[in-house]
Amino acid sequence: MKRHSKAFAFAVALSAVATTVSAADLTVGVRGGPESMDPHYSALGSQADAVKHIFDPLVWTGDDLQLEPGLAVSWKPVDEDTWEFKLREGVKFHDGSDFTAEDVKFSIERIPSVTGPTTTEIYVRRVSEVEIVDDHTLNIHTNGPAATLPYDFVRLFIVSADAAKDYSTSETSAEGFNSGKAAIGTGPFKYASWSPKGDLVLERFDDYWRGPAPWETVVRKEISDDASRLAALKAGDVDVINYVSSADYLALDSDPNIATFIGDSVYVMNLQLDQREETPKVRAKDGSALAENPLRDPRVREAIDLAIDRETMVEIVLEGLGKPANQMMPEGFFGYSDDIPTPEYDVDKAKALLAEAGYPDGFQIDLYCTNDRLPGDGAICEGLGQMFAQIGIDTNVNAISKTVYFPTQARKEYSVFMNGWGTLTGEASYTLGSLAHSPNDEVKMGAFNRIEYKNDEVDRLLQAGAQELDADKRKALFEEAMEKTMADRAYISIVVLQSVWAGDKDKVVVTPRADEETLAYYIKPAK
Repeated sequence: MKRHSKAFAFAVALSAVATTVSAADLTVGVRGGPESMDPHYSALGSQADAVKHIFDPLVWTGDDLQLEPGLAVSWKPVDEDTWEFKLREGVKFHDGSDFTAEDVKFSIERIPSVTGPTTTEIYVRRVSEVEIVDDHTLNIHTNGPAATLPYDFVRLFIVSADAAKDYSTSETSAEGFNSGKAAIGTGPFKYASWSPKGDLVLERFDDYWRGPAPWETVVRKEISDDASRLAALKAGDVDVINYVSSADYLALDSDPNIATFIGDSVYVMNLQLDQREETPKVRAKDGSALAENPLRDPRVREAIDLAIDRETMVEIVLEGLGKPANQMMPEGFFGYSDDIPTPEYDVDKAKALLAEAGYPDGFQIDLYCTNDRLPGDGAICEGLGQMFAQIGIDTNVNAISKTVYFPTQARKEYSVFMNGWGTLTGEASYTLGSLAHSPNDEVKMGAFNRIEYKNDEVDRLLQAGAQELDADKRKALFEEAMEKTMADRAYISIVVLQSVWAGDKDKVVVTPRADEETLAYYIKPAK
């Protein structure tokens, strides 16, 4: 049981006044904001980017996504289906209460009841039971060996069991968290206010366990339009912005008042091709219905892959801010395969394959993507439409807001769609287990497989890899699963992104993170 008192709150206030820290304010212009202040509602990067200011994850990742102690200081397997987690002592919630194992257990167990269409259940899918050993020790029991469990917990945000106890259903979550009543975390900033699609206002938490942030107040302004976000920076309305467009990045080189910060991203843009027998957004050349879904034919999928000029996509569409991709993770990640070939670009071969498959004149498709989530998402989508037209696939490009795109994608209303996926844990089970495994509630995999892709051998390899504690053997299993998935071409990887931040040269210094998060705690004053 947690205890609160006016005396304790007063002592905390006195401590905060006595602490010598910078009193500067920071205003950040971000392309996308949170969907909810409940950290368990959405798995989107823009959601995690926002709520990580208020809530700490159990396991931390550094700039390069390597695992580091966070609220958990250590973890180890104690038998084939149990992990022991030791928790950090002396951590306080924003209301002055102590962080304990009770809060971790509560956070894990509430996720299925509050998560939205981009489900956060993927982070706790291996957990069967949470056993509290003492206030700072947990035994996490899993449904079989779970070699990658600590990686899953990098997005397991910890809420206060006391503050959130009355707001842990889908009906009550928004009321409690969006108002701030339940938005009590252990992070570097306290919730002050939030307007959906508007401003998230944060106040420094002086008792943060890592030490107080350099900024007293942080305002995160959601400005989805790239040009408007840059204009706000130049006008001095914001101090730093994320997701500078490739065209603007080149122009900023000559601006003496603005500094730019570029980093490799974890995000890969993937085209996804529906594998159902009937699909809603594919038609014959004249607009009539087709007898069958052409996307199920491997020759058609190969033709689509051959139509994509990745070098042009990087050099022209993205102005050089990216790299051609041949698989669903960046090079060097755990499970990346060196044996997957570089994709070809061959329009003539693509046309021949379409003709061989029975579509000599091509067909029509509706292509969907976001236009306000990741750098160049809408532009890449437009580029794909032009490339597909060269092989006879007439493409109606629909670049839309992520708030419309993702719920519709979750309902499986698209046939051909593209979005970025970041391997935020740095290892393949996160990506392949979510996308490439067939949807399976029993093994808790395939949560984001919205195209009904199924390869029995890929399923077997991923299930085996998820349970294999030997790192070398696990890596080999994931590499083979990646090779088979990419050979099937139901998922076609296009580019690995790079991201650019820009800021007032005299005020801020930004250290790029591979997960593209813009965390105010780690934005440092320039002077």
